[in-house]
Amino acid sequence: MTNEDSTIEPAPGKDAPAPSRRRLLGTMAAASGLAVGAAAGLAGGVALGANSNPPRYEPAQRRRFDGKTVLITGATSGIGAAAARLFAAEGGRVAFCGRREDRGRAVEREIREAGGEAIYIRADVLIEDDVRNFVDSAVKTYGGLNVAFNNAGITVQKKLHEYSTADFDRVLNTNLRGTFLAMKYEVPQMLRRGGGTIVVTSSSNALATDAGRGAYTASKRGLVGLVQSAALDYAADGIRVNALVPGTTDTELVRRAGGLESIPDDVYQVMMKQWASSNVPGLGRLATAAEIAAFALTLASPEHPYLTGAQLVIDGGKTAHA
Repeated sequence: MTNEDSTIEPAPGKDAPAPSRRRLLGTMAAASGLAVGAAAGLAGGVALGANSNPPRYEPAQRRRFDGKTVLITGATSGIGAAAARLFAAEGGRVAFCGRREDRGRAVEREIREAGGEAIYIRADVLIEDDVRNFVDSAVKTYGGLNVAFNNAGITVQKKLHEYSTADFDRVLNTNLRGTFLAMKYEVPQMLRRGGGTIVVTSSSNALATDAGRGAYTASKRGLVGLVQSAALDYAADGIRVNALVPGTTDTELVRRAGGLESIPDDVYQVMMKQWASSNVPGLGRLATAAEIAAFALTLASPEHPYLTGAQLVIDGGKTAHA
């Protein structure tokens, strides 16, 4: 189960008495088998999960990124795509990458039709030449580099001994090495401009994880260390580097990771509301992609010049309970 273009929070967290991911997926699979007859009981299910409905996110009418070039990896869907839209809405000239060209072109078109400036450049963060070309092409198109949001990631979930070497390497190389490569080529561009801001998507699994996430957790915890060290490397050069630590986020990629694509949307939403009410202490719901993306903009904005080397959690209370 992979996420090609944007980091996902796979299934439930560690919070006692939370079920394991295997139990959750088993429950979901059973529920999917009842999907045909779900309509009759849907109203009651919605009522059960009604208190976990997320608020509608309305972007602030600000222009914090006017005239600034913003690079985003893993932005053809989910958190990355939401961030691309928000950065563009606040005046950013957004260059973003991902492997799925059809989705990338669609996000680019949507942003431009809304009056924003964006360009999709196909790139796979596993391939160094792709990353170098992405950064170089973005800078050539928009001039310089001010902000980078390194968000691309995947997950493969198994017990540790069940990972093939290729599985383990693919997760580490995408999530950790891919971020290193992005920063390797972003930093020189920022140095030329006298500074910049880098935000890296880690995960609440870096703080409190569960079984079956060895590779994912190792990569996401490694990102926190990478961010802290890089923040010290470049503080004197005016480059701030921070880690965004999201909790479980409701995206199509989470749905795909759980093998739940065939479940009707209404049934899926009820299932996730009910799961979150028991497994996300605090707010009792999943985050929306827009909420997490908005926090990435906050970390990238010029409003907090003293903020660097930090790992900032936005998880609805999940790790407070852990």
